[in-house]
Amino acid sequence: MSSPFLLKPCDAKVTQAIKNLNATFNGINTGEDETSSLNTGASQGVTEGSTEARNRNVAKPLSGLGLAVKDLFDIEGLPTAAGNPDWLATHPVPKSTNSCVASMLKAGAAFKGKTITDELAYSLHGQNKHYETLVNPAAPAHIPGGSSSGSAVAVSAHLADIGLGTDTGGSIRVPSSYQGLWGLRTTHGAIPCDNMVALAPSFDTVGWMTRDLDTLSKVANVCLDSAAQSDIPNKPRLGIATHLFEQIAHKSLCQTWLNAFEDSNNCIALSETRLDLNTLQTAATFRTLQGNEIWQQHGEWIENTQPNIANDIMLRLDWCKTITTQDVEEAKAQRTVVINHLNVLFEEIDVLVIPTTPGVAPRCDADETTLANDRNALLALTAIAGLAGLPQLHLPLFTLHNAPCGLSLVGKKGNDLALLALAKTLTTR
Repeated sequence: MSSPFLLKPCDAKVTQAIKNLNATFNGINTGEDETSSLNTGASQGVTEGSTEARNRNVAKPLSGLGLAVKDLFDIEGLPTAAGNPDWLATHPVPKSTNSCVASMLKAGAAFKGKTITDELAYSLHGQNKHYETLVNPAAPAHIPGGSSSGSAVAVSAHLADIGLGTDTGGSIRVPSSYQGLWGLRTTHGAIPCDNMVALAPSFDTVGWMTRDLDTLSKVANVCLDSAAQSDIPNKPRLGIATHLFEQIAHKSLCQTWLNAFEDSNNCIALSETRLDLNTLQTAATFRTLQGNEIWQQHGEWIENTQPNIANDIMLRLDWCKTITTQDVEEAKAQRTVVINHLNVLFEEIDVLVIPTTPGVAPRCDADETTLANDRNALLALTAIAGLAGLPQLHLPLFTLHNAPCGLSLVGKKGNDLALLALAKTLTTR
């Protein structure tokens, strides 16, 4: 199986930077043998500096949990490549660490390495031509999903316990679905996006993936400000987007699961007219606004550097350049329509239940047309939370044709922790 880790311990600067991280955040010294395990996936052994340091580390909420970090997050002393060698060559080694990474390390998480991402994070498929192809451990014949694919693979392959990533257009939710992981896209703005490579700031969020809900919740309690969170009623009104479930490959699995708790929960079936994604133009609206911001962020660098970027991503970047002011204004107006529509909907429901993806991951040998169609279908679903800045939690409940899939809970802004609590209730009944 290919390694999702980008950094190798043979680089003396990298080795020293990892030692510095351990010393700074956990008060421990890591020996040479243990440093090697950071990138090979072996269990990390740690030489404690003192009994006091050992006791202090055990008490931390993320103690003993390995952390894989998407290569968009800056970490002091470690290069950030954003999935592209030309980006790496034209940007200095960071002198600061992203605040979310720092919080997790301070909470005792053991840094395992930085992970491969799709170039500039502008994809949902987890395929990067510059690095060895990532294998989806849960379904090797299928793509891993992107762009937080490396972090997802690290967790799915038990090389790490926490996969830190970003979600702009679905890059936490999609790999979580494709690899059978729990995944949380947080409320937009709930976690600062400092010291990291942006894609489209109006949509960029920090998120993470784990193999179990308890670990996902532990990370959430470390990274989210509980004072800024809001509750969901004890008996929430669950709005089931029935027409969306009818359109997906795993509809029978979803329906069976939903039917099982329908009698004991306040479920409201939402007809197509209540959430018509075609009429709301979720995919097209998101694509235009995201594309415009991407070009604002990276257009100058692309034109000046002429980087070597995969053809499919470069085609989308070239299209981003053509987006007009009128296109943006029309898309902003439609985004307002979508937000207003969802606000009205959330007056009648507390949580929206939707498919995360249209089905299992496409096969590795899928042609470009199939992958493009998959991306378009994904965006229609993922843009619901994206356009409105809402939190979305993926539940890895099902397997279809030996590949994972699931569904999602979407809440109001600030419902992140409440969604986790609800998911625990729904999955332990």
